[in-house]
Amino acid sequence: MKKTDQNKALNTKIAITGMGIISAIGNSVPENLEALLASRSGITSISSLQTHHANSIKVGEVKLTNTQLIDILNIPKNSVFTRTALLGLYAAKHAVSSANITSVNAYKTGFISSTSVGGMDKTERHLKEFSSNRESQKYINSHHAGDSTQKIADALGITGFVTTISTACSSAANAIMLGARLIKAGILDRVIVGGVDPLSKFTINGFKTLMILSDSDCRPFDADRTGLNLGEAAAYLVLESQDIIDKEDKKVLAYLSGYGNANDAFHQTASSENGDGAFLAMQKALKMAQLDPDEINYINAHGTATANNDLSESVAIKRVFGNSVPDFSSTKAFTGHTLAAAGAIEAVYSVLALQENVVFPNLSFKTPIATTLLHPVTTVKRKDIQNVLSNSFGFGGNCSTLIFSK
Repeated sequence: MKKTDQNKALNTKIAITGMGIISAIGNSVPENLEALLASRSGITSISSLQTHHANSIKVGEVKLTNTQLIDILNIPKNSVFTRTALLGLYAAKHAVSSANITSVNAYKTGFISSTSVGGMDKTERHLKEFSSNRESQKYINSHHAGDSTQKIADALGITGFVTTISTACSSAANAIMLGARLIKAGILDRVIVGGVDPLSKFTINGFKTLMILSDSDCRPFDADRTGLNLGEAAAYLVLESQDIIDKEDKKVLAYLSGYGNANDAFHQTASSENGDGAFLAMQKALKMAQLDPDEINYINAHGTATANNDLSESVAIKRVFGNSVPDFSSTKAFTGHTLAAAGAIEAVYSVLALQENVVFPNLSFKTPIATTLLHPVTTVKRKDIQNVLSNSFGFGGNCSTLIFSK
């Protein structure tokens, strides 16, 4: 690529023109916003799965059953749609509709989805019968992560670029990042990006083994935090090139102005004490957005409410922002930690923060971490917001940061 083309790519604006979401606090963007502004958490006892951990953990459940989702989406009853595919299609359809897209392939369009659970919700139910039960065998092909992505793309009618990203809890942020890069490179004009993860016994048992699940409502950044609440959700955003915006005079919800990712290279499931990966990701995003740290008005933190993450992220934030840390909060006390979907869920919330000029509260916080003494915002706060920084950090040291701007 010539230097002039490189400069053009770097300066290409990435517009967000549509959003769709389903989470424990609502089945639409307006419902999620209403719950955020009302400080109404979606964390409850688990009811959708039969597990002996049901009385010892709390989760963020989507209230629609698979049967209800099938009816809403008008999917044939005999179709092999996992809960991952159902939740993802629901949110992706809302995103496309909100972007007022009537012909999805009128421009070079791609679909990038992310998941960590994939078809595990069906696999764990039918695995023992795969060798003997023909009815169960139809779920073998739905196990892998790409199955839900392809099903959603097919249902949307997308015939261009389709791929899946699975980098643990930074997956959706990296999907957004890849979509932006493809637009900047001129490979695509429009990309639907995001992620989806349902609750499953696989994730519940896995996180229980790590001993980081809380038996009460999670308390991000609190000195007495006891662990995370798992959640299920899906969210997608429509990214479009400035050429489409200018040609169709489209409404822009916000711009993706910067992004960066780095690897902590410290531990398979833990972040380093000095938050190197998080620090580097935030630095890269700020550099791309051509913003100084003091121009960030709100940080939607990763904030899982685990002992390791919150301390590591707090240290990294202080390394970037010094003694002038902007207003920050974790919204995972509303939705639970939605794993691969988290980056997209919180991207939607970041755009809403820009649109509404509001900082969403960090629920259940009481006592600051002694090492950093950082205080998140604990009540709804109205202020002028021009730039929001959103963090997503995953197992394997995968650290990603997105910056959204008006």
